[in-house]
Amino acid sequence: MGFWIFMTAMAALTPLTMVLLGARFEKKPPKRNSVFGYKTAMSCKNDDTWDFAQRYIGRLWRIWGLVTLFISLLVMLLVLNRDMPTVGYGALILICVQLFPLIGCIFPTERALKETFDRFGQRIR
Repeated sequence: MGFWIFMTAMAALTPLTMVLLGARFEKKPPKRNSVFGYKTAMSCKNDDTWDFAQRYIGRLWRIWGLVTLFISLLVMLLVLNRDMPTVGYGALILICVQLFPLIGCIFPTERALKETFDRFGQRIR
């Protein structure tokens, strides 16, 4: 049971990080810097593109983090009371699958940036 609890905590780590950072980015985006935040060529054009990108991906991460967390807990409940290899491999596969929504949020964020700003970072609408 101890191993299952540990692996469930590990499987919840990525979704919880998405939810917490997403809520933080959405509510109060970090100032433009070289270390922390959603950094792409388009998001770093100016403060307006930066704030827009942080809030946009923050919202996506918060939503997808909650969805991923719910699914992760359901999957871990399915392997409750199974042997260690089953729990371990189940959690490993789950953690790998969690990377898809984490990384996948980049594409809609970049699309939203291109729809909202021109290539120089000036708002279109």
